[in-house]
Amino acid sequence: MIDGATREIWLHRALFVAIALGLLFWRLLPLPLADSSLCAPDARLCLARVWLARMPGPDLLLCVIFAWTMRRPDYLPVLLIASVVLLEDLLLMRPPGLWTALVLLASEFIRGRVALTRELNFAVEWLLVTGLMSAVMVIYRLIFAMVLLPQPGIGFAFAQLVWSVLCYPAVVFLSRVVLDLQKPAMGEVDAYGRRL
Repeated sequence: MIDGATREIWLHRALFVAIALGLLFWRLLPLPLADSSLCAPDARLCLARVWLARMPGPDLLLCVIFAWTMRRPDYLPVLLIASVVLLEDLLLMRPPGLWTALVLLASEFIRGRVALTRELNFAVEWLLVTGLMSAVMVIYRLIFAMVLLPQPGIGFAFAQLVWSVLCYPAVVFLSRVVLDLQKPAMGEVDAYGRRL
């Protein structure tokens, strides 16, 4: 018989995999871009829609990983994060392992400071996550530049970073309200008696 705490951990891990696969499926969909040739009635509004359609979306998987690691690091073990992000690398045709390694380093940075971040208010947490997302993006682009690989323009990457930072509070809110994912209380222990 599985106790409640273990069942909850495995349920959240399965839920994380389902969320990651759903986000990956969404990114792989061949969604059509708005066509600027159809902008006859209201040209300004249509051109704004075309511009928004070509903007990069946020990296919601990165937001989920950081939000969940900040709140319940026991729900996301290292191998689970590595396997999901490596699958994303392979399917999105990125250099396998580079983005995975950077996301793992950032998530382990958060995991190593859970005791310190437990008492932080959300503004400081958001600032910390913004710094980590920025560092991951800059290191990723620097490595691409060092090995002379082609990469999207800096404006594209910056827009994706801004969208990711702006979506982080929504991910935290949904994780808290829908999934009841909150930071562990002081002195709370897991199913094995280890302090969270």
